[in-house]
Amino acid sequence: MIFFLASAGIALGLFLGMLLFLEFGRRLGAKRAVARGAEAQAGVGVVEGAVYGLLALLVGFMFSGAAARFDNRRELVAKEKNAASTAWMRVSLLPADQQPGIRAAFRHYMDELIAYYAQTSSAHVLLDQTPSLRRAEKELWANAVRECTEPGNADRECQLLLPALNDMFEAVDMERMSRLIHPPFIIFIMLSVAAMATALFAGYGMASSRARNWIYTIGIAATISIATWVIIELEFPRVGSFRVNAMDQVLVELRASME
Repeated sequence: MIFFLASAGIALGLFLGMLLFLEFGRRLGAKRAVARGAEAQAGVGVVEGAVYGLLALLVGFMFSGAAARFDNRRELVAKEKNAASTAWMRVSLLPADQQPGIRAAFRHYMDELIAYYAQTSSAHVLLDQTPSLRRAEKELWANAVRECTEPGNADRECQLLLPALNDMFEAVDMERMSRLIHPPFIIFIMLSVAAMATALFAGYGMASSRARNWIYTIGIAATISIATWVIIELEFPRVGSFRVNAMDQVLVELRASME
């Protein structure tokens, strides 16, 4: 809820700012029209086209990037599931009497991982694993190493199991680190500047009309503001309105199959 209010507040601020610049541009254009007549609109179309093109480029670039990162984060969860499934199956390579301890630690790790994602999806984005998840990871690894170093265990089984566990831990860490990947903050500032410049020139171009075109005025401000809101939401899929929570279900299903 806090993140939604923050993203909605940014979009609302952009909307109001564009309305303000639209009105300022319209009044500036009307004032210039009185002073210079038709010459006041000379060259406005060329400048408008350049500014509109820059804004379209920024919005398209940021929206495409946000959507791609959103899909990538869903793929990372799928990779976690595949890595965990592979590691779980490779536990069976060990002697039967050595499997229960590892499987119990594995189930505990999966429980902590699912709880970790449930916490970040409902509270806030954690840039580090929870202490309980780190302990569960160390416990699982320690159990696997201990069993693999037991006398009589073949190196071949351990050479398959330990790398599989490492791949699973790496996949979880890659998903966590992906939350740090966002466009540089300067890009958001540039988007805001381009949006305000677009509103200014649009208002200047509408100065030739006596009556305000509210549909055009509100429409352009609302469109850019909504697009910006969607971009922000897609950039933070663990707390935004558009989330990757549906993919977490594959981890729940895998955990259920471990019983």
